[in-house]
Amino acid sequence: MIVRRIVLALVCLLLTIASTDAQPTKFVLDNTHTSVVFGIGHLGLSYTYGRFNKVSGEFTLDNSDLTKSMFKVSIDTASVDTNDPKRDEHLRTPEFFDVAKFPAMEFVSSSVVKTDKGLDVKGNMTIHGVTKEITIPIVKVGEGNSPFGDYRAGFLTQFAIKRSEYEMKNLLNVVGDDVSITFSFEGIKQQ
Repeated sequence: MIVRRIVLALVCLLLTIASTDAQPTKFVLDNTHTSVVFGIGHLGLSYTYGRFNKVSGEFTLDNSDLTKSMFKVSIDTASVDTNDPKRDEHLRTPEFFDVAKFPAMEFVSSSVVKTDKGLDVKGNMTIHGVTKEITIPIVKVGEGNSPFGDYRAGFLTQFAIKRSEYEMKNLLNVVGDDVSITFSFEGIKQQ
């Protein structure tokens, strides 16, 4: 009788753990472990790279059905950093990001499809006041407990956009149109 109760208690415990794991889990981006790096051609001779230092957002993971996951990211355009203060100030002007009028770039997912290599995340990308639907490939780098006493998940995506499609057409013959983007992000599980 005691053995049966112990077995029943263990089964109940395992079912509770399984149902908890099946619930969608919300994560908030950890800006200190998130990087947005971009590269763009210069005069057709080389590439210039930069980053955005302020990124916020969240994502929801449903590990039992990844297609029910969601990603939302906001990038502070004034935080552009190309290791050249004069160029960064120029990039903040109306000739490029126009940060006074458009203080953020945003991506909000609308659907997630599981692939052999990870996820294809479709959503709306808004830059410079223009919203376009794009699909970006995302790969989960890892998930688990951290030494900081919390639970984290991290992803990586690499894709390209044309800045002219977002009405950023200034100096296309000098700076180039194709922008490569590498976005590595880590989120902290919310209780």
